[in-house]
Amino acid sequence: MKTKERDELLRILKERFDNYTHRHPHLSWAEIESRIEGRADVLRSLHLMETTGGEPDVVVLGSEDGLITFCDCSKESPIGRRSLCYDRAALDERKANKPKGSAVEAAADMGIELMGEQHYRALQSSGEFDVKTSSWVLTPADIRTLGGALFCDRRYGAVFIYHNGAQSYYAARGFRGLLRV
Repeated sequence: MKTKERDELLRILKERFDNYTHRHPHLSWAEIESRIEGRADVLRSLHLMETTGGEPDVVVLGSEDGLITFCDCSKESPIGRRSLCYDRAALDERKANKPKGSAVEAAADMGIELMGEQHYRALQSSGEFDVKTSSWVLTPADIRTLGGALFCDRRYGAVFIYHNGAQSYYAARGFRGLLRV
């Protein structure tokens, strides 16, 4: 990443960090910046999260592992990560009208994790997300083995988890990711 791009990304992240302090009480930007500065892999992932519409920010998700977690905090599922089926197996299973890719592979290519249901619910406690869209979430192996995949959204003031065939894809469904540093 070029110096100018890195500086602009850090400026955006700091501004977002300062504007949404309720997502990360008791953390300082200096602490965050010290963890990401000079980490080309982390900066690349954050840049990809940002450029695909994720609006990454630090969110405290209740973990006590000492890591800081950046999550996609865009109001709706990131626009640059929609119309994807769940994983490679689902993509290979489609015979016609294949989407451009899969959520699991896209997350791995970005160097981030697909958000799990618990992370998704924790994120929702800091705001209202996916009120018009939905997001694939990490699916347990036993459900995936049977051909299904899970997605979440927020409707009627509540967070819902649903299932769908993993090979399905919709213009209003993307995925949210997280990056632990």
